Amino acid sequence: MAHKVLLLNGSPHEKGCTHRALLEVMAALHAEGIETELMQIGGDKVPGCMACGFCSENRRCVFDDKVNEAAAILREADGLVIGSPVYYGSPNGTALAFMDRLFYSGGFKKHMKVGAAVVSCRRGGNTASFDALNKYFTISGMPVVSSTYWNQVHGFTAADVEKDLEGLQIMRNLGRNMAFMIRAIAAEKERSGLPLVERDAVTSFQDGK
Repeated sequence: MAHKVLLLNGSPHEKGCTHRALLEVMAALHAEGIETELMQIGGDKVPGCMACGFCSENRRCVFDDKVNEAAAILREADGLVIGSPVYYGSPNGTALAFMDRLFYSGGFKKHMKVGAAVVSCRRGGNTASFDALNKYFTISGMPVVSSTYWNQVHGFTAADVEKDLEGLQIMRNLGRNMAFMIRAIAAEKERSGLPLVERDAVTSFQDGK
């Protein structure tokens, strides 16, 4: 059975630092027999969620752009990697808008698909951005793939990232760990199915107490 991972480049620089990091992850996944698809999103005009409710009835976003395209791929994929540069200590706004709509409008369960965030920065803001991106996975029942440090590379250009030997090592380890988790989850799903998910209880304190 073939396994596949969708990778999103949230940087407007199509061949920049984030792209270089994602290439290293892809190479490790390919070496483990995992198919990949890389989608460039960082330079697109991506509207934010308008809370219009269109997706609740139509299972797709009202804005017919790459978000709907990515949702169709992710529906069949086993994992997702989102890569983003750091802007003012946070992920790229385009990447965040894309992820908001991707995770809200898709209309399919992401439970037990694996997720990973990759961030690139010149110097700082990486851990805050890494934390923000991982929240999409943890709220969706997606196991988060770790590596041998935070999933980050440093540099101002792709050539700088080439010198970040530890960062590239982290990306390779991330790819290998992701491949292992995908295979392990697939094997257990085949053996005994996915874990039970309870959703009956919703705490909103509408009684004011």
